[in-house]
Amino acid sequence: MSENLTITRGRRKQRLGEVLPSKMAKTIVVLVERRFQHPKFKKVVTQYRKFYAHDEKGEAKVGDRVRIEETRPLSKLKCWRLVEVVARSAEAPAVH
Repeated sequence: MSENLTITRGRRKQRLGEVLPSKMAKTIVVLVERRFQHPKFKKVVTQYRKFYAHDEKGEAKVGDRVRIEETRPLSKLKCWRLVEVVARSAEAPAVH
């Protein structure tokens, strides 16, 4: 049985969100918005959730739109990792 076998994993969850201010090293906090219709009242509801994600290279800055992906637990709260920065935020000029 030493043939070339390709082992495929299950699809990992991905989320798109905005980076919130955070002072942690190699960790970003991502706010993910979820919109859905309420099953009983049929009103569109917006729900927000914060995810802690691993950012090894420190690419993401506050306000950036990022894509995160589920991974193995990296710490007590962190089980997501940064995949890519989708859109950079428009940075405000520094005031002297």
